Amino acid sequence: MASNSALESTIDKILKNTEQDILANIKSGLEESQQNLDNAIPRLESEYDKIISDGKKEADKIEKQITGSSDIEARNQQLMILEEAVDKVFSTALDQIANADRSGDYSNFIKTLIEEATKILGTSEIIISTNAKDRDIVQSTLSQFTGAELSPETIDCLGGIKVKSKDGAMTFDNTIDARIERMKPLIRKDIAAKFGVGN
Repeated sequence: MASNSALESTIDKILKNTEQDILANIKSGLEESQQNLDNAIPRLESEYDKIISDGKKEADKIEKQITGSSDIEARNQQLMILEEAVDKVFSTALDQIANADRSGDYSNFIKTLIEEATKILGTSEIIISTNAKDRDIVQSTLSQFTGAELSPETIDCLGGIKVKSKDGAMTFDNTIDARIERMKPLIRKDIAAKFGVGN
């Protein structure tokens, strides 16, 4: 009987120890989990802050792209308005030139055009072409340029001259049309600078 009682007591003791061990392990596990959770919270908060920060950065980037697109669109619109205004100015100027009186200062203008052409080509041995309207003025000016001849054929232009060296090696377009085309970029740039557009 005594031995049975001792056995039971030993079993109870083992069970109690085992129970205590299990409870201790559970408690230890819970404490460790709590500690891990406590340690994880700042990291999770940091991750959350990073996600929010990255999101804000992305939103700012998209906003800047949208604003940039708006700026580009506004700038393009300004350039289009500028281009239309410049074309209108040129169109008016061309109409005035086409209908201008071919006397007085115009003769001096033709002389200047021929002088420029001979300097650029480096010879006065040239053949000059012009339109029907300027033909007589060019003809009367040729006496001042030895070696220069007037082409029998007329050209289609607002005014001015096209010059070719007699050997055919060089040509120079000094018509009013060509001069305006050469001036257009400079005039556009000047107008754009005045209005702060296109920079």
